[in-house]
Amino acid sequence: MNEARTDEPQADEPRAGEPGAIRVRLPYLRLTLLSCAVLAVLAVPLAAILWGAEGAAGAAAGIALVVVSYLISGFSVAWADAVNPRMIMSVGLVTYGVKIVILGLAMSAIAATGWGGLRVMGGAVILAVLVWTGAHLTWALRSPLPTFRSQRD
Repeated sequence: MNEARTDEPQADEPRAGEPGAIRVRLPYLRLTLLSCAVLAVLAVPLAAILWGAEGAAGAAAGIALVVVSYLISGFSVAWADAVNPRMIMSVGLVTYGVKIVILGLAMSAIAATGWGGLRVMGGAVILAVLVWTGAHLTWALRSPLPTFRSQRD
């Protein structure tokens, strides 16, 4: 017996172009966004106490940067999967490449200003990546395994 993953949506999943076709592919967002919101509620006031308004702005900007970056990736890959699952890798890689170039240019421009919140922003980026990744991993480990359909030769 040969087991193969089906590229077709499940019976209850909307097909490409139907309402909800992208949303159904992003169930992990609830936990990841909630986790980053909790991080922001804790980190921004702490940064304000330790480094003032610039630190608070840096913490908020760093967390927001990670959330926006991961949302762009998630939505682009979900769109590709809804259109044609064979597009996932190429769309994901192009999205990643474009994001890295834009991020590098933006961070260079911010660094050139001498802004005092840059170090706190960098720390917040690292924390937000860890929180998002941990939440996403937690969601993945608690989710049911994908379904497979037996194909006979």
